[in-house]
Amino acid sequence: MASSGKRKTTMAKLMRESRLRERRVEKQARKDARKLMPLHDAEQSDVDAGESAEPETEDSALGDQLLADS
Repeated sequence: MASSGKRKTTMAKLMRESRLRERRVEKQARKDARKLMPLHDAEQSDVDAGESAEPETEDSALGDQLLADS
């Protein structure tokens, strides 16, 4: 007797393949997260630098003039 033309895939093989697909998706997600991290850090440092640099306002300019006049 000839065997069937199609071979049936066992459940064990299907489970191995699904776990492999899941691992690949998770690995790609980790890679993408690492790629986005430096961009996110650069944006944070730009914001932090903007907050720490105090822009000169009229009040601080008047205070500086009063100190210079004294």
